[in-house]
Amino acid sequence: MPDFVTPPPVERGDKVAVVAPASTNPEFASHVYELGLQRMREAFDLEPVEYPTATADPEWLADNPEARAEDVMDAFRDPDISAVVANIGGHDQIRVLPYLDADVLREHPTRFYGWSDNTNLALFLWNQGVVSYYGGSTLTEYAMDGELFEYTREYLGRALFDDVIGEWTEADVFTDEAGDWEDPEALEERREIEESDGRVWRGGDDPVSGRVWGGCYETLVEQFLADRYVPDERELDGAILALETSEGIPNPDFVKANLRALGERGLLERFDGVLVGRAAARSHLEDNPPEWRADYRDRQRDAITDVFETYNPDAVLVFDCEFGHTYPTCPIPIGGEVDVDPASETIRFQ
Repeated sequence: MPDFVTPPPVERGDKVAVVAPASTNPEFASHVYELGLQRMREAFDLEPVEYPTATADPEWLADNPEARAEDVMDAFRDPDISAVVANIGGHDQIRVLPYLDADVLREHPTRFYGWSDNTNLALFLWNQGVVSYYGGSTLTEYAMDGELFEYTREYLGRALFDDVIGEWTEADVFTDEAGDWEDPEALEERREIEESDGRVWRGGDDPVSGRVWGGCYETLVEQFLADRYVPDERELDGAILALETSEGIPNPDFVKANLRALGERGLLERFDGVLVGRAAARSHLEDNPPEWRADYRDRQRDAITDVFETYNPDAVLVFDCEFGHTYPTCPIPIGGEVDVDPASETIRFQ
């Protein structure tokens, strides 16, 4: 396992790079992007610096992975930039990785914030021993409809301005409703909010500690299929797996099958614990009813639990954590250390 460094905290008034290493907003959603920049300035007292990819044409961006890599490296190299913020996720960031210079990222550690397809970049940084943050993107957390969740304000603030996040408490409410980006007036209305039943704890009873590795389930599958950037599996001994599914709403049977394959590979037995993000159960394409959504989350919990009961029954499993494709979120540190205690049902990043 590499020696890890957590990049220095951001300070209020600092410049932060806004980039699109995955995808970016379509032209019809420019008002969402502008709200994200406005919230950076007004809610967190940051000075966003827009890099070329941040406002590039999405089709051009898709055809130019090298330009996306250059923006990331330019931002890391710039001594006036305290953090690098990805606009949103995407579908093909693995194509960007061949153009990244690992020495640049390792020699200029800077706090990076991104989720979903940005798992690719987070795990690339993990290989260099640089802690990054899974969450805190321009078009999602910053540009949330209505008002910022106080939970997001609190934990995004910690991920920006503190050395460590500390204790990670539960949120009282959540939403997985997709935002309406085509109607600027929709940004004035908060998405449908549901009461949270809290986190679900399963698996082992003993407290565990380790470094966080992982991210979006779909991207992790892609990483293992490519098998070019995953670390030596021995480096994952004692790590804590972070896992969450996207708004693609993958069939729990498929999730189970892919995790089973990793179990057969001998990978799952290496993790001492698993943090599972609350599953998104609806999207722009599927507005599923509440009963279906609750059942889907149950089926996903059971699928993941079943696999770990077979391959690593002592692992501590914590479901419905606040990261990933439902909101509000905490940008969890990929590569950071975490303590997970089933007895007190507490999680603390250190």
